[in-house]
Amino acid sequence: MRRLKTASVLAWTVLFNSYGMVGGQAPAAFVPVTDEMLQNPDPADWLMWRRTLNSWGYSPLDQINRTNVGKLKLVWTRGMGPGIQEATPLVYRGVMYLPNPSDLVQAINAVTGDLIWEYKREWPEEVTKILRAPSINRNLAIYGNTIIDTSADDFVFALDARSGKLVWENRILDFKESPSQETSGPIIAKGKIFSGRGCEPKNSPNACVIVAHDAKTGKELWRTHTIPRSGEAGNESWGDIPYEKRSHVGTWMVPSYDPELNLLYIGTSVTSPAPKFMLAGNDRQYLYHNSTLALNADNGKIVWYYQHVVDHWDFDHPFERLLVDTAVAPSRDQVNWINPRIRPGERRKVVTGVPGKTGIVYTLDRETGEFLWAKPTVRQNVVANIDGATGAVSVNPETLFTAVGQERFVCPTVNGGKNFQAGAYSPRTNTMYYPLQNACAAVTAVADTPTSTYAIQNRNQIAPGTDKIGTIQAISVETGRTVWKYEQRAGAMSLVATGGGLLFGGDTNGHFRAFDQETGKVLWEINLGSPVTGYPVTYAAGGKQYVAVSTGNSLVSSGLNRLAPELHPSEASNVFVFALPEN
Repeated sequence: MRRLKTASVLAWTVLFNSYGMVGGQAPAAFVPVTDEMLQNPDPADWLMWRRTLNSWGYSPLDQINRTNVGKLKLVWTRGMGPGIQEATPLVYRGVMYLPNPSDLVQAINAVTGDLIWEYKREWPEEVTKILRAPSINRNLAIYGNTIIDTSADDFVFALDARSGKLVWENRILDFKESPSQETSGPIIAKGKIFSGRGCEPKNSPNACVIVAHDAKTGKELWRTHTIPRSGEAGNESWGDIPYEKRSHVGTWMVPSYDPELNLLYIGTSVTSPAPKFMLAGNDRQYLYHNSTLALNADNGKIVWYYQHVVDHWDFDHPFERLLVDTAVAPSRDQVNWINPRIRPGERRKVVTGVPGKTGIVYTLDRETGEFLWAKPTVRQNVVANIDGATGAVSVNPETLFTAVGQERFVCPTVNGGKNFQAGAYSPRTNTMYYPLQNACAAVTAVADTPTSTYAIQNRNQIAPGTDKIGTIQAISVETGRTVWKYEQRAGAMSLVATGGGLLFGGDTNGHFRAFDQETGKVLWEINLGSPVTGYPVTYAAGGKQYVAVSTGNSLVSSGLNRLAPELHPSEASNVFVFALPEN
């Protein structure tokens, strides 16, 4: 049984009467969230992971801007539940819906920080024994009158947004037979809940699925396997490895969606084991790992795919895909690989960004998957070349393994390059902004056993030639030119861009900053004490703009901080909210 637990300090009448109150004003009736609202959200709200279906991580709010951000003050803060903490607050009409670790969901007055309700999902005790990271809960979704999430015990479920009561639930997978990590939560479009997951290594390939459910009822509509089965396209890319022995092509971050093309864009992870000589050899593709998949949102069929690299080092490519309509004119003095068919300045619908741990920017035509251009950001040595005409990627042979015990020097590391920390795009500047890391590793191939997750071991280090781990890079979506770069000792964490010309982001040492989008200059800074592991958001209530972000502990921040042992942040999980003073 799953139970609703509400804060004992609030009586039910107070709970309902306080819902939706902003600055002491009388509450308005709850307005159901529609597909139209999700496609064109009110600037005051933050209704999904990156605020919009194109994954920009951009808000048009501009009350807080480059001239006054230095006055920003803490308005309220609140402790969060224990566990790995990488949350995105959703905000709708003055109420914050906060995913805490371990499937604890809270509704909070976004102006005052007062708790309205909370729901704690109860799991079978086997969950923590079978799954590697069940506490991660990055994102919620909102639709109609409900808050929707995927749970560690592999359900999709809906809560009443007004009370926190469980409305419905539907099993996605049997976690005992086909365990999967539901760490990132869904997005919703056209009345459908779209979700990916990180299928567990050494377990059933049947868990490696992208699934759509009806947003009103939770009924499953379709599921697409990311590991081809017998008779399916791509099956031959795995050689003679039986389907049941294929493992771990996960989609463990949140997809993007184009309503005009009706395409869902999602990325995939490495196989398990990672070194391909342990599978059917280094010369095969192993579809659809480390790829961008474009799926028909009505039926889940793969319309096109692009494989970014055949991965031997756990360099997953599941991260956010930015959907932008832009002129395309890659600069030949800064962009390494360019499609010769591009007519400089032509407008394209592109899917762009840094999709994987290599830190390479890839720009593709999002209608067809045609390769347009790519460039490295941080030091990387695994991709030797990309054929501009075909988009085919060649792997550096010096980084490949052919036997157990071999060691290779590889850049970046399993922590990235790029990882779960999200970049942002600003339409003000037509620029993407990415938090990246300068790191490398000595990687050794080890025996593929039931306890060796990827059959590799890493000795991580800061990349040669620098002592700065974190870097934020601003890159033109049109030309690929690096507009500015900010580097620091601590690792860089997630970003959000605003209409006020600002870029907010934190680091693994607990510092949270506001940057000038155009120059990278730091305009405001505060030490929050713990790694800024959550995704920052901004919203408005009662005519006032707020900025919210959460701190805590993550596997990535811990790994990066080990490279800078003089840094000593705490690991406390809190959400912090800032605004300008009244005068």
